[in-house]
Amino acid sequence: MTNLLDALSAALPDGRVITDPDIIEAYRRDETAAVAPGQPRCVVSARSTDDVTATMRWASAHRVPVVPRGGGSGLAGGASGIDGCVLLSLARMNTILELDPVNELAVAEAGVINADLDRAAAGHGLMYPPDPSSYEISTIGGNLATNAGGLRCVKYGVTRDAVLGLEAVLADGRVLRTGRRTIKGVAGYDLTSLFVGSEGTLGVITSATLRLRPRPAAPPTTVAASFPSFGAAARAVTAILQARLQPSLLELMDRATLRAIDDWKQLGFGDEVQALLIAQDDTDDAARRAQVMRDTCAEHGALLADLSTTEAESRQLLDTRLAPGRP
Repeated sequence: MTNLLDALSAALPDGRVITDPDIIEAYRRDETAAVAPGQPRCVVSARSTDDVTATMRWASAHRVPVVPRGGGSGLAGGASGIDGCVLLSLARMNTILELDPVNELAVAEAGVINADLDRAAAGHGLMYPPDPSSYEISTIGGNLATNAGGLRCVKYGVTRDAVLGLEAVLADGRVLRTGRRTIKGVAGYDLTSLFVGSEGTLGVITSATLRLRPRPAAPPTTVAASFPSFGAAARAVTAILQARLQPSLLELMDRATLRAIDDWKQLGFGDEVQALLIAQDDTDDAARRAQVMRDTCAEHGALLADLSTTEAESRQLLDTRLAPGRP
């Protein structure tokens, strides 16, 4: 194994190959407790597509498995190491290569943090819509690999809906570029969509061309409503959608989820609360639309329906759902 790692180190710039057991320990698992991680032979901390290419060529030649890794915030075990693998970290590939406000797109390396891209877009009156709850620590590459959703997906779609094109390194080290930079792109196979959500099984995504959207002019208004049954809450959701209100966020939690949240945050949900609905509107008419959603919840048997009047109150209502650093 030492000879193999010497060959890998020779193919990469100094400092890319990490064999220190303590550092490997920090890399070999993600946030899931359901998957027991194996023991990788090393970590490669890539800084460029060339580093990924060299690693994949070496791994293919020596039949060594590779586990790509972003921020390690996943809960499905996708970034957990296996015995004898190379853990390929893309966290240091964290440059926003381009931000084009005219065409409403950005080109970002795989290690860019989701929230950092959104903040950069905000400076141009734009936003990056996908917002998994781990957006402050999860990477674009990890979001792409898992086709991450987020609370705003009811209006803006999931990660796949925000991707125009990709750069990916295949198993043998070849670099593949897919997609386009335009809204319309109907010719040929849609390899971009195929790669998004593939969990690294088709190749290692190194950068992406991403679609941005106009940022709402004002903070959204949030509604939180508790219900005596899941069925009543579900009927309220149907009524909100039938009213064509197009909420920017719509989250329905059942009793089992509320019990877990209550155990953690001690929010004091009584036994009468069997479901909780959180909705949000980010249009110019947010206050009126949110009031309609609140009234709709009341009409369908809500025990209590709160409406935010400030951005701080909106964050407070959302905090019921969000766990810092978790997807």
